[in-house]
Amino acid sequence: MTRPALLTYAAVLVALLIASAISAHEQTTWAMEVAPVVIALPLMLATHRRFPLTPLLYGLIALHMGVLMLGGHYTYARVPLGFWMEDAFGFTRNHYDRIGHLMQGFVPAVVAREVLLRITPLSTPSMRGGWLFLIVTSICLAFSALYELIEWAAAEAMGAGAEDFLGTQGDPFDTQKDMFCAWIGAMAAQWLLARWHDRQIRSLPASPG
Repeated sequence: MTRPALLTYAAVLVALLIASAISAHEQTTWAMEVAPVVIALPLMLATHRRFPLTPLLYGLIALHMGVLMLGGHYTYARVPLGFWMEDAFGFTRNHYDRIGHLMQGFVPAVVAREVLLRITPLSTPSMRGGWLFLIVTSICLAFSALYELIEWAAAEAMGAGAEDFLGTQGDPFDTQKDMFCAWIGAMAAQWLLARWHDRQIRSLPASPG
């Protein structure tokens, strides 16, 4: 992605971020949900020249940011798409948060895969395949577990006010199901996108390290 294209990409995401803040259901929840966007976007801009990403990964990151911003605007338990799914499929709750956690595995899997293939010995043929798949999946599960710990810390700090951020909707196994969704997402990303991702990585300039 060229610098002007990246700046356009960033400008669109910033505009969406601002739009998501307008009339958000609960401002503190919005800020917590979109925090990864606020961290990742400047980081991508700062490292673009030294470590440009594949177009596939830029697209997936934008999609994931959109999921986060939508969830932040409404809170995950109130996103209209989730209510539509509830009516269409006979669900007993709003499952938009499951989409969020599926993406929490799907997109980080491609991020981890790209970094590992570009700057570690996992790029060698003997280390690819099963080892790469296992390590990427493990990284995504660790990331998902860390996020659940952050939610726990938020609940302890905010008390009853953390309900919108947690989005458990009364499900005692919500944490386990969220991590399961991330696990499925991490594996699905590798199964579905590996060849496409490999082709794009080969077209990038040589990475440092």
